[in-house]
Amino acid sequence: MNPYKLQQLVTDILLHGILILVSLFMVLPFVWMVSTSFKPENEVYTTKPTLISPNSSFYAYEQLIVKQNILNNLKNSVVVSTLYTLAALFFCSLGGYGFAKYKFKGKNLLFTLLLGTLVIPPAVGMVPQYVIFLKLGWIDNYWGLIVPGAANAFGIFFMRQYISTIHNELLDAARIDGANEFQIYLRIILPIIVPGLTSLGLIFFMASWNSYLWPLVLLKNPENFTLPLMIRMQIHGLTGQTSFPYQMAASVISIVPLLVIFILFQRRFLEGITAGAIK
Repeated sequence: MNPYKLQQLVTDILLHGILILVSLFMVLPFVWMVSTSFKPENEVYTTKPTLISPNSSFYAYEQLIVKQNILNNLKNSVVVSTLYTLAALFFCSLGGYGFAKYKFKGKNLLFTLLLGTLVIPPAVGMVPQYVIFLKLGWIDNYWGLIVPGAANAFGIFFMRQYISTIHNELLDAARIDGANEFQIYLRIILPIIVPGLTSLGLIFFMASWNSYLWPLVLLKNPENFTLPLMIRMQIHGLTGQTSFPYQMAASVISIVPLLVIFILFQRRFLEGITAGAIK
C-alpha cells in the first residue's frame, strides 16, 4: 500500500475512533437518565449499578401522569414556547429587516445600543419587569412569559445579518411593481429567510422551553407551571424526599419533544446557520 494512503487510513481510523468516543461520552448521560427513570428507588443507590434493571417499570411515569398531572405542565410548556417563538420571530424579522434595508438617522447608534443590551444580565431587569407586569395583571399567566422575548436583541442581530445578504435590486423591483413595504416583507423577505427563521426559531424554542428563573418569579399557581418548574419544585413534594427515578422520568418527558423537533428541522437548522456564511 502507498505510504501516503496508509498514513491517511490510519489518520481516518484515529479520527473516527476519537469522534465515536466523544459521541459515546456525550450520549451516556442521556442513556443513564432514561435507564434510571425505569428503575425502582432502591436500585438507584446500589453500589453496583446496572444499565438495564430486571425490575424496570413505568411506575415513575405513571405517578407523574396520574398524581402530578405532568401532561398539564407539558401543555403549558408547549403553549408558552410556541407563542414565544412565533412572536419573537415576527418582531425580530421585522427589526432585522429595518436595520438591514432602511436608512435613517441614528441607525448605527441605535443598533449599537441594541447590541449593548446583550451584555446586561437578564436578572437585572426582573424586578422592573415584575412591577410592570403586576400593574398590567400579567402575573401568573402566559403573557408575562411571552412578551419579554418578543423583541430579542440577539434575534434582531441575527436576522439583520441574514437579511443583509438579500440584494436591494430585488426589493427595488418589487417597489416598481407597486408592492408596499409590508408586501415586500411578506412576499419576498419571508420566503427567502425561512432557513434563518428555522434556525432562530429552534434557538428561541429551546430557550423558552428550558427557562427556569423568570417562570419561577412570575408563576404562583402550580397549574400554570412549565416543565422546568415542575421538575424542580413538584417532584420533591410528591414523595417527601428527592426521588431520582421521578426526576429522571420528568427530565425524559421534557427532553424528548426537543429531540423530536431538532430531528425534524435539523436540515433547515444547519442551512440557516451556514447560509449567511456561504452567501
